[in-house]
Amino acid sequence: MKFNYKESFFAKLRAGENRPLRIAGPCSAESEAQVMQTAQALAQQNIHLFRAGIWKPRSRPNSFEGVGFKGLAWLKQVKQEFGLKVTTEVATARHVEEALNYGIDVLWIGARTTVNPFAVQEIADALKGVQVPVMVKNPVNPDLALWIGAIERIYNAGVTDLAAIHRGFSSYQKSKYRNAPVWQIPIELKARFQSLPIIVDPSHIAGNRDLIFPVSQKALDLGYDGVMIETHPDPDHALSDAEQQVTPARLAEIFEKLQVRKTNYDDVELVNRAEELRLQIDAADHDIIAALAKRMALVEQIGEYKKQNNVQVLQLERWKEIFRSRAEWAEEAGITPDFVAELYKLIHVESIRKQTQILNED
Repeated sequence: MKFNYKESFFAKLRAGENRPLRIAGPCSAESEAQVMQTAQALAQQNIHLFRAGIWKPRSRPNSFEGVGFKGLAWLKQVKQEFGLKVTTEVATARHVEEALNYGIDVLWIGARTTVNPFAVQEIADALKGVQVPVMVKNPVNPDLALWIGAIERIYNAGVTDLAAIHRGFSSYQKSKYRNAPVWQIPIELKARFQSLPIIVDPSHIAGNRDLIFPVSQKALDLGYDGVMIETHPDPDHALSDAEQQVTPARLAEIFEKLQVRKTNYDDVELVNRAEELRLQIDAADHDIIAALAKRMALVEQIGEYKKQNNVQVLQLERWKEIFRSRAEWAEEAGITPDFVAELYKLIHVESIRKQTQILNED
């Protein structure tokens, strides 16, 4: 995919000096007064894009599902009175048609829609022949292929002014986050499509207004191009996602505090020192690969021993001991135990695969 950012909405992201792109507004447009009050506050904060959801896909019925089509008139009024560009989520072809009729500047596709290729294709078909910027949120589940597939469907419809939004992923594991960041997935997306802007949605990742700043800062530290933060004049009484919204005043503090890092080294001495450290990292990685090769050779030996003695591959007590002791070793070495635990899960999967293959060889 070749993204076109010449004379486009996202062109400012390619220039660099305007990073981060600042997108803000209420989770939901609840009333004309609430939308206009929020927009008035944000118009003074150099916001690039005013966001508000008017169709809200909820997990269960009888909860607030948005004001619907009448909210488009409020967003149009925001444009006219405050000169702000506006964006809203679309989930159907009719949403797209009506949003464009009201002059919505940027559309976004939500996580619950991204997960459904049929729904994304319906939106893509509605966008054929239309030049409008589109942002695509990651699917609710941690599936990079689905995310890329949604972006490709919109791109194949002729839309080349695209951006991705990272809003985290659903998980059964207990966490301080509402949606686990799983940072490696958006990092892999960025590695595959280097010119594709990536915007973080810390509100949905955090689910807690106190975590919005640290999540936003980490994203900028990773080279993200923008942030989308939900803000409300009275967050505690918002009709949707009250816990993750901030007041416009707090939003201004967050933007003031955020630091944008340089994209690269600009000093010869720094470049040389970084190169020295990278060479040392390469050497350390070589040692790690050699150690893994040695471990897997031992795994093959024990696989042969189990085969000779007709013993099953999975020894649960042994696995529990490895999982426990390696985490303890990691903590003693100053390494995050959770990181080592995830690493050993992968090692264990490969060990089981090797031993199972040996056990079934003729």
